[in-house]
Order: sequence, then C-alpha cells, then structure tokens
Amino acid sequence: MAQVEATTERIIAADAETVFDALADYSGTRAKVLPEHFSEYEVREGGDGEGTLVHWKLQATSKRVRDCLLEVTEPTDGQLVEKDRNSSMVTTWTVTPAGEGRSRAVVTTVWDGAGGVGGFFERTFAPKGLGRIYDALLDKLADEVEPLAKKSDDAGK
Repeated sequence: MAQVEATTERIIAADAETVFDALADYSGTRAKVLPEHFSEYEVREGGDGEGTLVHWKLQATSKRVRDCLLEVTEPTDGQLVEKDRNSSMVTTWTVTPAGEGRSRAVVTTVWDGAGGVGGFFERTFAPKGLGRIYDALLDKLADEVEPLAKKSDDAGK
C-alpha cells in the first residue's frame, strides 16, 4: 500500500490566531464552514481543539463515503491534527502568519491507499478531489473570519 497525500492552502486576510481559533472551534465555527461533502457532523467530546472527538461522514465522490471519528491534538502552536479512529487517515491543519493581518492556512491529509489498479486511480484522483473539498472549506473559513478581522481593524483605527 502506498501512502496517498492531498494538500491545499490559502492566504486569509485575518491574523493567524483568529484563523486557528476558528478552525479549532469544533462546536461552533467548524460546523459552519464545512462544505456539503460533510454530513452527520457531531462533537462527541470537548469541542475546542486538543481533546476534541468529532464525527462526520465525508462524501468524497458519489460512491465513496468515509465514516470518520477524529481525535484532535495540538502538537505545536498553530497546528491541529485530526486522526481518524476508523482508518489510517490523518489531517493536519497548520496556520502561520503571512504578513500584516494575514495568515496562511495549509491542510494536508494522508492515508494508506489501496493496492493494484484501484490504488493507482486513488493515488491519481483522490488528492485532487479532496483538495477541492478543502479549498471549499478554506473559502468558507475565509468568508467567516475575514469580516471579523476587518471589523477589529476598523475598530482599532
């Protein structure tokens, strides 16, 4: 089995702390920014970063649905790691400053892919599909946090 990896990133017009806090807010913001590919979202423990246990179903294609039960850790500042108890899938969110009032949000998901012909197609197409799903999530995240950052900037002037 070969490891499959999907990565996408976005520059967001909000400081890194605001973006990270929004991503780590599983009981509030995270549910709002999930695109239609996610269903049956439920926080089972915690709800804010480290120690959270969250469930969702991820519909990657019309035929492929993953039932995910994710344990969340924060191994370093600005980083969330979601480990799926139901598979080898691990998603790492990293938020870093990217200039004045801006941040870079990077999401990388890795998992053990299938072997054979099915594995070839998975390695070829799954990263692009998952990248589009996470692009949509990052777009919604930006829509959520950028107006708040702008209000905060305007209030400080």
